[in-house]
Amino acid sequence: MNIKSLDHLVITTHNLEACLHFYVDILGMEMDTGNNRYAVRFGNQKFNIHTKPAEFLPAAAYPTEGSLDLCLVVADDLELVKADVEAAGYPIELGIVNQNGALGPMRSLYLRDPDGNLIELCNYMTVL
Repeated sequence: MNIKSLDHLVITTHNLEACLHFYVDILGMEMDTGNNRYAVRFGNQKFNIHTKPAEFLPAAAYPTEGSLDLCLVVADDLELVKADVEAAGYPIELGIVNQNGALGPMRSLYLRDPDGNLIELCNYMTVL
């Protein structure tokens, strides 16, 4: 087997409006309400949004809010990303810090979505 890429993942939220605000308005993803479901898209990937555990089956054995820790690669300079997040009034958890990712050294900025999931925004182009 040769895994090629990530297609989608599922986020369980207790507040759909706040969740969509974070991913669409703060992170700039595109909202998708096709198939009578909520999702946010970026590039060739998407996050499906569930408003209760196991809303659609099959599902993870123990879906819960705030259990994700994920890293998204951004194309923009992290200083600009940080400034945009701060201008939107959204709190920064940590950053900008040097880290190591799947492709090597990177710089990262950390946020928490409204459900408490840790969202790392990274950039490989601006490593110091």
